[in-house]
Amino acid sequence: MRVVIVDDEPLARERLERLIAEFPGYEIVGKAGDGEAAIDLIREEEPDVVLLDVRMGMVDGLQVARAIKEEDMPPAIIFITAYPEHALSAFDAQGDAYLLKPVRKEKLREALQRVRKLSRAQKPTIALPGTKPAREFVLATTREGLVRVPAEDIVYFLADQKYTTVCHLHGEVLIEESLKTLEDDFSPWFLRVHRKALVATRFIAGLERGKGDESQHWLKVRHAATLLPVSRRRLAEVRRFLTDDGSDKTLD
Repeated sequence: MRVVIVDDEPLARERLERLIAEFPGYEIVGKAGDGEAAIDLIREEEPDVVLLDVRMGMVDGLQVARAIKEEDMPPAIIFITAYPEHALSAFDAQGDAYLLKPVRKEKLREALQRVRKLSRAQKPTIALPGTKPAREFVLATTREGLVRVPAEDIVYFLADQKYTTVCHLHGEVLIEESLKTLEDDFSPWFLRVHRKALVATRFIAGLERGKGDESQHWLKVRHAATLLPVSRRRLAEVRRFLTDDGSDKTLD
């Protein structure tokens, strides 16, 4: 799991880093010392979990939590503070766990395991043969009027600020629905590969490294020339899908 540490005390950040280094399966992908930097870092790195100090400067941990929970793919949040009276506020801000300073190794391990289980439980499932999504089509307004695009014709959804591009077997249209809504409605036919990209599993063709930046990966899809970005947070899941030899990963 990818972890971001947020605390305005350097010694506290270092202590958490040392503790996490003792747990296998966790990678610290960034640290921040204030709320504003934390929000930018979390949006850039897309971690699985954030260790978040409650009491900081201008932007505190509760404000950070509320901001990132609005994202389409929010990380789990473990609040950390020296003040027990902040517990209720932390859970009101949709925290997944709460730890008191000084953080004990076993308590931290328990919290990380708890959010890891939540993360696994929330992962999208791959469509079994014969399954149907909640919706059968999307509607788009074009110059020719309303266009109805059947779910089985959609190759991918790609979000860009206000609009979402729907790439389908016969072209592209724009809609104003969020990826979160589309992911909920068309699950489990589609796999989230990036906070901006939702791809039909039946059209996934392969994965390739970026030229000049091997840390970036791109997804190849059938019936589309565009390569779609794969976030580091979703890379392992995409690889598992591609290496699954079973027939359940397609709708055919």
